[in-house]
Amino acid sequence: MNKNNLPIYFAIAVAFGMFIGTFLNGAPKSFGKVSANEQKIKRLMNYIQQDYVDNVNTDDLLDGAITEMLAKLDPHSVYIPKENLQAVTENMQGNFVGIGVQFRMIEDSITVVYPIKGGPSIEQGIKAGDRILMADTDTLYGKKLKNSQILNTLKGAPNTKVALQIYRRSNDSLFNVTVRRGKVNIKSVDVAYMLNDSIGYIKLDRFARNTYSEFKASIRTLLNSGMTDLVLDLRGNGGGFIDIANKIVDEFLEDDKLIVFTKNNGGEIDESFATEKGDFENGGLYVLIDENSASASEIVAGALQDNDKGIIVGRRSFGKGLVQEEMDLGDGSAVRLTIARYYTPTGRSIQKPYKEEDQENANLNNANGNYREELDNRYRNGELFSSDSIKTIDSLKFTTPKGKIVYGGGGIIPDVFVPVDTTAYISPYYFSYLNNFSFKYVDNNRRKLSKLTLEEYIKEFDKDNKISNEFLQKIKDLNPTSRTKKVLRRFLKVNIARELFNDEGFYKLSHFNDKMILKIFELENEKQ
Repeated sequence: MNKNNLPIYFAIAVAFGMFIGTFLNGAPKSFGKVSANEQKIKRLMNYIQQDYVDNVNTDDLLDGAITEMLAKLDPHSVYIPKENLQAVTENMQGNFVGIGVQFRMIEDSITVVYPIKGGPSIEQGIKAGDRILMADTDTLYGKKLKNSQILNTLKGAPNTKVALQIYRRSNDSLFNVTVRRGKVNIKSVDVAYMLNDSIGYIKLDRFARNTYSEFKASIRTLLNSGMTDLVLDLRGNGGGFIDIANKIVDEFLEDDKLIVFTKNNGGEIDESFATEKGDFENGGLYVLIDENSASASEIVAGALQDNDKGIIVGRRSFGKGLVQEEMDLGDGSAVRLTIARYYTPTGRSIQKPYKEEDQENANLNNANGNYREELDNRYRNGELFSSDSIKTIDSLKFTTPKGKIVYGGGGIIPDVFVPVDTTAYISPYYFSYLNNFSFKYVDNNRRKLSKLTLEEYIKEFDKDNKISNEFLQKIKDLNPTSRTKKVLRRFLKVNIARELFNDEGFYKLSHFNDKMILKIFELENEKQ
């Protein structure tokens, strides 16, 4: 934003804030009458449009003012501009309308990474590695289009058709296919499989509208495969819908156990209890969390921990205990406004401090920086490496029914701590080289590699290091250390597995060196 517009920007923010402040502090939720504050805003906008010395985009100005005002409330009340609302909504609903491919721009061409299962493209025979050259009359190659431009072309209204011209490199063929756009699922369960004969594993990416049905189907499949213990991986899961989190917790807790309760600004309490519907109430359970597990993930972990169900493994979670509701602003934009706090069954609020005075009083590793810097402070303070560095407050101590001590005030502290694996760290600089080499290797050898099963790949691929040596030769000018080379060899095999076998390949290969998964096996051995 132009610095010359800042005085106007803040003036609108203040005026608009006065209006919303009045609205939130008890004014009736009625839009039938125009209040004095609304009239003030309209007058100010009219003055700027008619009389201000420079040309100003008042739409941008108002968007900025709303964003600035919400930032003064709490870190999780946010404005969603109309141009972003569709993508946000699709992600949370768990589906979109399109042709159903994951793609990547390779050099100057849109390349299909893989067609999404159940989507329109896979039904029309489109395969991984195909290049999409034309969509109707639009030329898509040779332009290095942005993702937003590509999506605008490939997405559309349900049941509309798009004529695609496809180049298939594996047999050097060019063909045309017409795809009818349809609803495409954005999966929430990244992968679900058996770690061994008795331990199942489910990786949840988020808590969207379709998450529970996917999760339920995965549980039943794993039970049919002989699962007696489950690893529920919520690492990096930033949350989603609270009611979906409640349904998932219900799969593990006995009837009438408290899952979570919320409290709004009027002191009204809304409690959620488990029902008799759970499919896994008697099984063993491990829940994996880390510093990026937030919101609905913390509801799940907190409900299970407070009810003495399962073992929470990992590192202290993010610390988001605020509930948002999406509200339409009438012009295609929306606001997600914090309307309540949630509490775990023992009464814990796990919202970390976000006001400066609260940060100083809490002494929870974040007094030295603002809310957004708190995760960096955990690294600097050593919390990611040692459980002894996790600071707790005695006044926020709670006790579970079986006598376990748990703490509120900033995230869920795990029952079993697993530090960050520094041995697997390499500079992010290497990943673009890894990704490019992996894709090109698969693209050049797709016919041969497609004959491999995942199990064969795990056992046999690059046993002589020929392929990884080729990669290391290409990046020799970067002068990787011997330790980095070792890690790069491992990551290369994982990356190529992702290209060939999607998320299942990625996770199965990654788990061989995953410190939290290895800790699960340790805990299982201790039970025997």
